[in-house]
Amino acid sequence: MTQSVIKLKRFQFGMSLVELMVAMVIGLFLTAGVFTMFNMSSSNVTTTSQFNQLQENGRIALSIMERDITQLGFMGDMTGTDFILGSNTTVNAAISGADCIGAGLNNASLPNNQPAHFRLLWGYTSGGSASLACLSGVKSDTDVLQLKRLIGPTAVANSTGYYVAATSSQAIFFNSGAPSVALPNARVWEYQHHVYYIDEANNTPMLNRKTLTNLGMNNDEQLVEGIENIRFLYGFDDNGDGTPDSFIPASSVTSLMWDNEGFQRLVAIKIYVLVRTTQADSTYNTSEATYQLGDKTFNAPNDHFRRKVMSTTVVLENPLLIRS
Repeated sequence: MTQSVIKLKRFQFGMSLVELMVAMVIGLFLTAGVFTMFNMSSSNVTTTSQFNQLQENGRIALSIMERDITQLGFMGDMTGTDFILGSNTTVNAAISGADCIGAGLNNASLPNNQPAHFRLLWGYTSGGSASLACLSGVKSDTDVLQLKRLIGPTAVANSTGYYVAATSSQAIFFNSGAPSVALPNARVWEYQHHVYYIDEANNTPMLNRKTLTNLGMNNDEQLVEGIENIRFLYGFDDNGDGTPDSFIPASSVTSLMWDNEGFQRLVAIKIYVLVRTTQADSTYNTSEATYQLGDKTFNAPNDHFRRKVMSTTVVLENPLLIRS
C-alpha cells in the first residue's frame, strides 16, 4: 500500500516549462495579430472620416459662395444701371463705422460722387500691393473677393442693416425706418456688401465673410473650417455671345474691366478651394504633394494634414454691364 502511494506521487499533472513557453509565444502572435487588425481598422476609420470631412467642408464653402456670387450685381429694378449721386441715387445714411474701401474711385460700401462707375465687384490676392484696410489676419497668397447686391424685396427695414428703395430710375440707400423721400411704386430691398477671405487664427484656416451692418463693415462671420486657400478666376465675354472667352486672375483684370468701361463684360467666375483637415494624421505625410488651383500651384508643407481641391464655375445671372 505504501509503495503504491509513493509511485502515484511521482506522476506530475500540468504543463511543462517548454509547453508553457510555446503557449506564450503563440499567445503573443495572436495578440499581435489582434492589435494589427485593430490599428488597421482604426486607421481606415480615420482616413474615411477625414475624406468625408474634406468633401463636406469643401461642398459647404462652395455652396455658400456660389449662392452669393450667382446674384452678384443684382440691384432690383436698377440692375444694369449705374448709381449716380445727385442724379438717380440718394444716400440717406453714410457708413458710421469702419468701411471696406477697395481700389478704384467709387468702391466703398455705398456709392459716392466721384466720376466713376460704382464697383459691384473687386478682388485681389493678399500679400501684394492691393488690400482692404478693414481686414486683418488674412492668410498670405490667398484671394479676397468683394461683392455687392440686393436681396429681397422686403416689407420691413429694421435698424441692423442697409436697404435700398428703388424704382427703375431712382434709388435711395438708407439704414433704418424708411427712406427720406417716398418713391412712388418703389420696392424696398435689403442691401448686401460681402467680403470673402481666408483667416488663419489659431493656426486653423477658416473661410470668413465680412458683412455690412448699420455699424459699418465690422461684422465677421466664420463660415467653414479647414479652407486653406482660395482662388478666383474671372470669366470675361469678349465678343458679346454671353459665354466667357477667357478666365483670368484678379491681377490681370484692368481698372477699366472692374469699372465695366470696356467692351468686355464679366459673365462667370471660377472658384477653387483647397480644403484641409482640421486634425493631423500621424500616419499620413504630404512632403511631396502639390495641388493645382486653376492657374496657381500650391506646394503642401511637410505636415500630416490631408488636403483636397474642389472647384465650381458660377455663371452670373446678371452679367456686369452698365447700361449707358
